[in-house]
Order: sequence, then structure tokens, then C-alpha cells
Amino acid sequence: MRGTYITKKAPGYGEFVTLMAVIISITALAIDMMLPALPDIGTDLGLGHPNDAQLVISSLLFGFGMGQVIFGPLSDCFGRRPIIFIGFLIFILGCLMSFVSNRFEIMLAGRFIQGIGAAGPRTAIVALIRDRFGGRAMARIMSVIMAIFIFVPAIAPALGQVVLIVAGWRTIFMVLMIQGGIALTWFALRQPETLLPKDRLEFSLTRISKGLVEVSTNRVSLGYTLASGFISGALIGYLNSAQQVFQEVHGLGREFPVYMAFLALSVGGASFVNSRIVMRLGMRRLSWWAIGLFITLMSLYLSVTLVYGGHSPLWWMMGCLSLSFFCMGILFGNQNSIAMEPLAHIAGVGAAVIGCLSSLICSLLGMVVGRCYDGSTIPMAWGFVILGILTAAAMYWADHSEASV
Repeated sequence: MRGTYITKKAPGYGEFVTLMAVIISITALAIDMMLPALPDIGTDLGLGHPNDAQLVISSLLFGFGMGQVIFGPLSDCFGRRPIIFIGFLIFILGCLMSFVSNRFEIMLAGRFIQGIGAAGPRTAIVALIRDRFGGRAMARIMSVIMAIFIFVPAIAPALGQVVLIVAGWRTIFMVLMIQGGIALTWFALRQPETLLPKDRLEFSLTRISKGLVEVSTNRVSLGYTLASGFISGALIGYLNSAQQVFQEVHGLGREFPVYMAFLALSVGGASFVNSRIVMRLGMRRLSWWAIGLFITLMSLYLSVTLVYGGHSPLWWMMGCLSLSFFCMGILFGNQNSIAMEPLAHIAGVGAAVIGCLSSLICSLLGMVVGRCYDGSTIPMAWGFVILGILTAAAMYWADHSEASV
């Protein structure tokens, strides 16, 4: 573990963990708070097809993926604090652009900029934690942060619904700007720089390109990066079509954030369970159990959905999805770690490249699944099954390389 560059008194353990969780949660808030507002955005901005509103989610994810590969190396060059400042300012600028947009293209440009900005704090915060803590201490910190993070996707749709009812969809962007400003101010006042000047690296496109080549040519890293992108694509496909599935197919109206919260907690519960058993059972074994159960559950869900003509009972969908999301949580907790195993010597750039590739893959595939929505849950069910099989195929390909033997 590298030394800490102290310019002011660092916050205590509790404050530090809470601050890191608040900053990391900004991206989840920016995604999930928008879900209840998608129909109103489509109506106010004159969209020709209801599915086009899903691009409000996908455009942010594209920006988030692109931003990671830029901000990761920049944080190694200039330190963690400047990158977090710049990222938040870009995020707030993107929110302002979406807030004043009178055309859908301007809205999407603002969302893309929000994604780029959110990538800065997300990437630099992980590096900052790595600067201060190492080994089991870092694992403990990250576990506690993720435990706090679990509640963000659970409450964000409900928060967005409340703002939508009280003040309209544009105000959601104002709320995001305020949240970003509070987090930035808190960070600026309390958290010192953690990267010693002597540990900083020169920014180099060559170093980034070498990292990309190494990830692309290492079968374990590439295979599990693809696997992470595929299974995350299933989650993004669900998020893109969730508002339509819950409100149109199942007629839940304003109650749908409650059901989304239940499913979000399934993912969070899996992260907690994984942290308890992964040391005993191993990442690969847990990942294979999870993807096997995921494919089985989603195949059953698809079969029943087809029998019901795309309108299976709500209790059946919630049961299958809650168990499947639990499997996703297990996979999320292990796939990135396995992909990073061969890249310890280029950890910073490697993490940025893996994050960028998996984010771009999942946002593209999630957009395809969401835009196939046809008034039933059949496209979503097919998307889950196909992406589950692709995830298993990528894992099999990676695990049967010479490096993984």
C-alpha cells in the first residue's frame, strides 16, 4: 500500500465510508431516479415511439463507459482530488443541459455528458480507497460501501416518483445537481489527496493502448470482461423496459418503484452473501453455480411467459426475477475480480479498460433488449436467456485457457 499524501486531517472511518458510498452512488441515482419519468419525457419532447425514451438510460451508460478509460489514467497522473472535482463539474453541467433541453437530442447529449462526468468520481474513488487501504482492509471497506450502496437502487425510483409528482421531470435533474454539489462540497472540505507526488505517473496514450491490448489478448481477462458485459446487459435491458413492464403489462401505476426496490435488494443480498462465502468456495465455483441457476430460472420464466402470451402472473415474474437477480449479484461480485487477476502489474489501467469495455457492451445489449419491448415481457425474457447463455459461453472460453489451468 502506498503512503497517503496528507494535506489536512483525514475523516474518520465512519465518515470516510459514508462519503465514499455517497459519491459512488451518484451513477445509480442518475439512472434509477429517471425511470418513473420516461413516459413524461417522451410526451413532452415529442417522441414518435415510446421505446425511444429508453435512450435516456442508455446514453448515460455509454458516457460512463467512455469516461472510465479516460479518468483512470488521469487520476494516476494528477491525483484523485482533481479528477473527482472535474468529474462532478462535468456531471452537473450535463444535468443542467438536460434540465433546459427542449429537444430530445439535447437531452441525450446532456445524459451522455452526465455519464462521462460520473465516471470520474467512480474511477478515482476506487483508486483513492486503494491508496489508503490494502488487502483485507480494502476488501472490508468496499464491502461496507457496497452494503450502503445497496439501498440506492432500492429507493431511487421512489424518490424520482415523488419528485415527478410534486414538480415534474425536469426537477429530477435539479435534484441530481444538488446531490452532486453536496457530495462535491463534502469531499472538498473533508478528504485530502491520497496519491503521493512521487507515485504519480505520466499520462500516456501508449500506456492505455498497451492496457487495452493486454486485456484483449489475455483470455481470462477478456473472457470475464465479456461475461460481465453480457450479464450486466441483462440488468440494463431490465432497467430500460422496467417502467413499461411494471406499469403497462402489470398495471402497477405509481406503485412500481416498490417492486423495483424488492428486486434491487435481491442483488444487494447476494453481494452480502458472496462476501461471506467466497473465501471458502472460490470465485469461479460460485460464478458457475450462479450462471447455471440463472439460465435455468430464466428458461422457466420464458416458457411460462410464452404459455401466457407474454403476460405471465406478476407473482411468477417477481419470484423468478428476484432469484435471478440474486444470481446476478453473485456474478457481479466475482467476475471483475477474476478478470483483474492476471493484470496486477497494470491494475489502474487494467481496471479502467475492463470497466470501459464491460460498460459499453452492457449498455449496447441492454439498449437492444429494451427497444425490443412490444407490450409484453417476451423480449425481456428472451434477452435474459440469450445473455445468460452468452455469459456462460464467455466464462467457459476463459476458464479453458492455458492461463486459467
